[in-house]
Amino acid sequence: MMTLRSLHEDEYPAYLAYFIPDYADEIAANYRLPHSEAIARAKQETADLLPQGANTPGQVLLCLIHDDRHVGYLWYKPDTAARAAFIYDFHILKAYQGQGLGKQALHALEQDLRQNGFEQIKLRVAGDNARARSLYETSGFGVTGVNMSKTITP
Repeated sequence: MMTLRSLHEDEYPAYLAYFIPDYADEIAANYRLPHSEAIARAKQETADLLPQGANTPGQVLLCLIHDDRHVGYLWYKPDTAARAAFIYDFHILKAYQGQGLGKQALHALEQDLRQNGFEQIKLRVAGDNARARSLYETSGFGVTGVNMSKTITP
């Protein structure tokens, strides 16, 4: 059974150790930035969104627990007025990928949000992340738009 547990402040450094390089890789690949710039951007965006770390008001950081094992992370921002939650980050640790835990975690999140009066889950998935897109589509998510960018060179 999948359990969603609040990320403790002492677990936040381990979360950042995973998240910053992972997010920087996505930034570098999708925005064609050098890795050093992507790391700096990932750090700055994370600091802006989570100024108080795991205890930042208005943000929810979770550990995904399956059979008493920490198997991943989930970060979302609830919008109670819109009755929607926006997923910033969702990650199953590599050792646990391919076991259906992503679907279980999304289902657990959906149940929890439904019980708290939420009606919608939103997210953005990187254009080159076919595995994540497949997971979301098979979990009932639909495409609501397409993000595009163009780098303007001097």
